[in-house]
Amino acid sequence: MSETTPTHEVILTDVAAAKVRSLLEQENRDDLRLRVSVSPGGCSGLIYSLYFDERLLEGDAVRDFGGVEVVVDRMSVPYLNGATIDFADTIEKQGFTIDNPNAGSTCACGESFS
Repeated sequence: MSETTPTHEVILTDVAAAKVRSLLEQENRDDLRLRVSVSPGGCSGLIYSLYFDERLLEGDAVRDFGGVEVVVDRMSVPYLNGATIDFADTIEKQGFTIDNPNAGSTCACGESFS
């Protein structure tokens, strides 16, 4: 990695950051980052991936949200700039959500976009 790590414009809400911290504490891990990426797939062309990762790869963009590092790979940055990651805990839905202004259209399940 270079001395200056690139950053990205993905936003992690306070609620989502608190949930990530809670999950990491449950696992007794402080060496993991939240990795967000897009890859080909899904019914609309691109699918989101959201998972914990201990690695930092060449070209990764990193941004810290109160001790929670969010990592986006260099290929996904243009697709995710301006996206907001939130966490919902309601009767209708529980889990992380991604509101992406770059998505021209999304599928009914909300898991993929184009």
